[in-house]
Formats: sequence, structure tokens, C-alpha cells
Amino acid sequence: MGTEAATSELTDRRILLVEDDETVREVVRTYLEDAGYIVDEVPDGFSAMDLVARRLPDLIVMDRMLPGIDGVEVCRRIRAEHDIPVIMLTALGATDDRIDGLEAGADDYLTKPFSPRELVLRVTSVLRRSLAEYAPEAPFDLGAFTLHPSARFVQKDGVPLALSAREFDLFSFLLKHPERAFTREELLGAVWGWSYGDLSTVTVTMRRLREKVEDDPTHPLILQTVWGVGYRLVPAPSSTPGVA
Repeated sequence: MGTEAATSELTDRRILLVEDDETVREVVRTYLEDAGYIVDEVPDGFSAMDLVARRLPDLIVMDRMLPGIDGVEVCRRIRAEHDIPVIMLTALGATDDRIDGLEAGADDYLTKPFSPRELVLRVTSVLRRSLAEYAPEAPFDLGAFTLHPSARFVQKDGVPLALSAREFDLFSFLLKHPERAFTREELLGAVWGWSYGDLSTVTVTMRRLREKVEDDPTHPLILQTVWGVGYRLVPAPSSTPGVA
């Protein structure tokens, strides 16, 4: 069954597939294994949380609609304890489902029916961003923030921020380009690597990021909206004495 193989640094990464439809599960597992991934599969959310507690996967592919407990709640509970990338599978055209998944911490989504080859490409893209071995890059300060690119974390006034992989990608990109306004299309391409997609992905991630970065997320001073354009980052001065 023809599909793209994962690059060498991603081969043998472990994927958890959470899907109650046995046929879909079999097809997706086959494509992922053909691409070089190790696949664990479970049919429901409770089994997924149990498996994650015993054996951390590198990425989770999870259906939005699951028996017993839905995928959004499972995603929320897993992401509260682990920084594991999640790709959510949602019903065709269900915008609210996609937004719920993103707000729960999902890094990406794919609508049903979907191409298994596209899913493999999405898995590879998300894994590359979250697992890639970066060349050593020195930390740098910008106002109240210190970005540690190689270690992949950000501090605000010396306190680490609890950012998901995708939130880190977006925030670090903006920290590297302060005062510049970007459209949501530009951010979708630069941060997600997509040439097209649902722009609400950027909107929801920005909303989650503001909740962790801003003193008052309802009146953002750092991650500002540029009306008619998109967003820009305005560095905040440090509140730590002696720090510029």
C-alpha cells in the first residue's frame, strides 16, 4: 500500500490511535505502519488514558466522537498531564467540533472522510515540529521573556510558561519577529507549515496563548490584534527589578 515513509529521525516513533470504528482503525494503522511508525490502538477514551499512563506515545491520533467519554475531554485530561501532540479526527464540516478540539489542546485536526496518506503527512509534520533535534541555539531575552529555542521553553520574568508544542511554536516565531504584523494565513504557513487550512486554527491557538502570556487576556498588550491584518507581538517590559 503506497504511502510516504517517515524520515529517519521519526522512524519507530510510537503513535496511539484512538478510534472506535474497526475498519477505520485498520486502514489508518496499516498506513502508519507502512510509513515506519509503531502503532498502538484502542477503541475508546478510557482505554486511551490508561495506555498513556503506562506507555507514553510520541503522538496521539484520536476521533472526536468516542464511546463513554468524547475525544475532546480525553484530550483535555491527557494534555493536563503530558505534552503529547494530538491530532483530532472530526466530522465533516463540524466547525464547532474542530474549535472544541483545538481549545482542549489538540495540535491539528483532520475532517472525515479523510485520505490516510494525508493523515500520515500530518502526523509526520506534527512530529517533526515537536520532536526535531534542533541545532544548539542560544537563549535570548526580549522584554519580560526569555526564549530557550533548543530546550523549547519560554520564561516570563524568570518563570517558565506551560505552553503546548504548537503554542511554543507560535510564540517563539512571534518573539523572533517583534513589532511585525502577520496575517493568519502567514502564521498558518510559517508555524503550521500549511499552504491552506482553517484560519480558526490560528485564532484558537492565539486565544490559548494569550491566556498563558497576558496579565489580562481580555485586553492583550503583548499579543495584539491588528484589525484588518492579523496579529503582532509587542514586547512587554520586565517586571523583575534590574532587568530591562
